[in-house]
Parts: sequence; structure tokens; C-alpha cells
Amino acid sequence: MKLVCSQTELNSSLQLVSRAIAGRPTHPVLANVLVTADAAAGRISLTGFDLSLGIQTSFAAVVEGSGAITLPAKLLADIVSRLPPDGPITLSCPEGEEQVELTALSGSYQMRGMTAEDFPELPLAQNGRPILLSGAALVEGLRSTLFASSSDEAKQILTGIHLKVEEGGLEFAATDGHRLAVRRNQAGGEQGAEPFAVTVPARSLRELERLLSARPSEESISLFCDRGQVVFLWADQVLTSRTLDG
Repeated sequence: MKLVCSQTELNSSLQLVSRAIAGRPTHPVLANVLVTADAAAGRISLTGFDLSLGIQTSFAAVVEGSGAITLPAKLLADIVSRLPPDGPITLSCPEGEEQVELTALSGSYQMRGMTAEDFPELPLAQNGRPILLSGAALVEGLRSTLFASSSDEAKQILTGIHLKVEEGGLEFAATDGHRLAVRRNQAGGEQGAEPFAVTVPARSLRELERLLSARPSEESISLFCDRGQVVFLWADQVLTSRTLDG
């Protein structure tokens, strides 16, 4: 694997996916970020996944050799954030090895990673027809209800936001048992969509709101739901999360 990318692009993408890196990983690879280089597409994708929340983003780069490896997320982010802005960064890793060399204008760094095969597969439940949602309506609804969700894990269902998609509209509801916030948007849902409802952890939706606010997109958000997982897909980003029952 060998690629050349912009420090600015790599740094901002690392900041996004780092939100899904486990603080106290149950397995060493969960403290890593998955770096995948695709020479045919000329893109790099970064993935963070703590088995509950997953974030994936991609950006254009000069990819001389395809490949994938996982690297320590905190170490990589610390190094990249201190490099000259907009300068070129080269990442190279001989095939079959786990030693990665990062080269920039200010010097070079050696990092030991772990094979991509050790990284858990991101559950991309993209079966069937997606439900199309307005990004602006999602952000508006989440901002109006996230504050009312509970942080008490003993009442797990209350730590989520209940999202209901109806004909041409969206409804968001959250409660911690003492206060209740409900927001109904008459626009935002796809016209003709089948009624649909799901409860998603507030932590995951907080990250979704942050991602959509940081990189606003005019595109519709595609929502997939299957076997206890939801996937929000738009532009060059993916957020996946488990759902809550109750």
C-alpha cells in the first residue's frame, strides 16, 4: 500500500472517525483506525468502529498501491495534527507487513499497525430500498430533542431518540423520565415512504448531528435498517449504529 494525500484532508477525516474509536477497547484493534486505499477509485477511506457506533469517511488521494491496514488512532491523529497544514503526506506499507512509514516535509515516522483482517466488519445493512431523509430536517430534529435523552444506562431505552418516518414528515422524541421533547417536521421524509420507526442511541445521533453540521450536504440521507442496526449513508460518509429495543 502506498498513497499521497493532503494533511488537511487526512487530519479532518481522522477527527471525524476518532469519535467512534473505543476509549477502553475490549480488543487492541478497536483502538485503531482502518485505513483503506483504492487505486482504481483514487480514494482513501478511514473507518472507526467500537462495536456499537461506526463512522466511515473517504476522500480523494493519489493512490499508487491499493491495500488496507489498521493504525493506532490516537498516535496517528497526534502526528498528523502537528504536521504542516496542506502539506503532502505519504503513507507506505510493504505488502504483507504491518510496519507503516509516514513521510511529510518535516520528517518521517514509523508506526506498527495490525492487519485489516483483525478489524471487525462494519455492519452496512444496505438491504432493500433506503428511506430518504432531508439532512437539514435531521439536524433540526436532533438539536431539538437530544438534550432530553437520559444518560442512565440502567434505563437503556431512555438513552435513545425515537425516530418516526411518516408520509412526507419526521418525528423525533426523547425523554429521561422527567422531561419530554418531541419535534415534528412536516418536511424531511420521502414522499410515499412506508411508515417506519426506530430508537437509536443518543450518542450515535449526536455524532450524526455533528457530522451533518460539519459537512453540510444537499444530498438526501439514505437510511437502512436491518437486524438491530441502522445505517445513515450520504455523500462520502457512513454512520452505523445499533438500535434500542423497548
